[in-house]
Amino acid sequence: MEVPKIQPWLFQIEPLDGESLSHFLGRFRRANDLTPTGLGKAAGFGGAIARWEKFRFNPPPSRQQLEALVKVMGVEADRLAQMLPPAGVGMKMEPIRLCGACYAESPCHKIEWQFKVTQGCDRHTITLLSECPNCGARFKFPALWVDGYCQRCFMRFVEMVNYQKPIKI
Repeated sequence: MEVPKIQPWLFQIEPLDGESLSHFLGRFRRANDLTPTGLGKAAGFGGAIARWEKFRFNPPPSRQQLEALVKVMGVEADRLAQMLPPAGVGMKMEPIRLCGACYAESPCHKIEWQFKVTQGCDRHTITLLSECPNCGARFKFPALWVDGYCQRCFMRFVEMVNYQKPIKI
């Protein structure tokens, strides 16, 4: 008797407005108990997921890779492409930056926070944080953000807005 191959099913996760690919990949992986390697294998390509989670987009994801992710994640390739930096926009891989006010409104890392040209949060006219104001720890890559708090002292990201300073427009 031949045993049929059972296709695994995955929980579908909806992307949030402005969410970075790093953060989205991390949320998807946690919901489905996948490692970066496991997600890459499911999509049919190697270790690119771990690289993208660290904002290493050189080379950027190809259309073929995005289409492969569509089959696994159920999110359109164009929507995944929106989570990447636009062509010609420089990225800061580190430090990871955060606006506590934006995070309170939508709990995700925004791709625009990592653009080299981004000086602060235009929406709230406050500085971006690159470390926890309580303990000074640098933020981990957004793929590792689990519950929206500092990994060292557990201060919640939404509380950090109280330490962000106004920027001059």
